Amino acid sequence: MSTPIRVVLVDDQALFRAGIRMVIDSQPDLDVVGEAGDGAEALAVVRAQRPDVVLMDIRMPVMDGLAATAELLRDPAFGSEPPKVVMLTTFDLDEAAARAIRQGASGFLLKDADPEFLLAAIRTVHAGSSVIAAAATRELFAHFGASTQAPPPSFAALTDREREIFALAARGLSNGEIAAREFLSEATVKTHISRILTKLGLRDRVQLVVFAFEHGLA
Repeated sequence: MSTPIRVVLVDDQALFRAGIRMVIDSQPDLDVVGEAGDGAEALAVVRAQRPDVVLMDIRMPVMDGLAATAELLRDPAFGSEPPKVVMLTTFDLDEAAARAIRQGASGFLLKDADPEFLLAAIRTVHAGSSVIAAAATRELFAHFGASTQAPPPSFAALTDREREIFALAARGLSNGEIAAREFLSEATVKTHISRILTKLGLRDRVQLVVFAFEHGLA
């Protein structure tokens, strides 16, 4: 059996954390390895536990989720592989969530999401093969849209095939969906996505979606 996905919960409401922990710990492939009630405490817990995924509330006392996420993702202690951070919010169109994703967060979840969706989101982020709630992510950036800039020279380095894959990934399609649409294997799609992210200097697929919106390529 593979090693469980290690999760840290960060929220200032202990009762909410307890409920989420119960849901996550019911799954054999997931393991809550730590909790925190504010951003400052979260940094200490994450550095100690080295989780795969952090569920981070946006609005908290002492240090909010935005500040904690920004510090966490630039912490040299994690090298090139910091944990994936998923923001927790009560608003589906939350400007703070959009800012967190621009900083490097891997997506956002509504606090009242169904338990099954929460579990699927953790697995999705860990696998990196698709975007959590792709339609909601696109709507978020369409609503708060960044000023459109011309694509950087790095975009011209993409091959025609890579641009096709980029366009589909920017729409939120998963590796499997792109593979079926383009008559490719999932392994080939994964290779294309990896090359695209490397050429554009992007961390993950969510950053690809942000890139597409910021440069009028969505």
